[in-house]
Amino acid sequence: MNEIKDKSVQAFIDELASKAPTPGGGSAAAVMGAQAAALISMVCNLTIGKPKYAEVEVEMQSLLEKSEALRETLTGMIKADVEVFDRLMTTYGLPKDSDEEKSVRSEAIQSALKEATVVPLACANACAEAIALSRIAAEKGNIGVISDAGVAVMAAYGALKSAALNVYINAGGLKDKAFADAKLAELETILNGADAAAEEVYQIVKTKL
Repeated sequence: MNEIKDKSVQAFIDELASKAPTPGGGSAAAVMGAQAAALISMVCNLTIGKPKYAEVEVEMQSLLEKSEALRETLTGMIKADVEVFDRLMTTYGLPKDSDEEKSVRSEAIQSALKEATVVPLACANACAEAIALSRIAAEKGNIGVISDAGVAVMAAYGALKSAALNVYINAGGLKDKAFADAKLAELETILNGADAAAEEVYQIVKTKL
């Protein structure tokens, strides 16, 4: 079976719309985040080498390295989300006739839920980084493609909030409340200031149009 990242956009959209449990919202969030990183790279690539932007050349090259690394990370998270959700669905199908089977099933579900909390949390963190990087693209990038920096921040912001929803729903099913609370605290730290940061970048772009 081909990885989602190797399929056409149409195939991915069709699978997203189908009855199949994966890909779902988690994969969609990772795709949005990867698109944000890609758009930041685009702004960099169309700024680097332009005489008009020589003074920001080094900074844009550094930004490009970061956005490309982030794009690779978020693209990998598309597969990670599918794998963890498929694993979770498998645990729900485990036998539960005897007390021993119920115990084994419950442990497996909880283990999978923990992983299903960690994966979107990592995605949220990466998307928050994309918001930060988009600001540099918006402030220093080629004015001819500055709107793409705006699209990047909106994609990153949507991806961040989407990933957060997946953290909330999976953490909510955890019996290990200390683990759940710790991950939710991490998420709140990531989300802190994100609304304002995204809006600021959006306005920076808008004033340049």
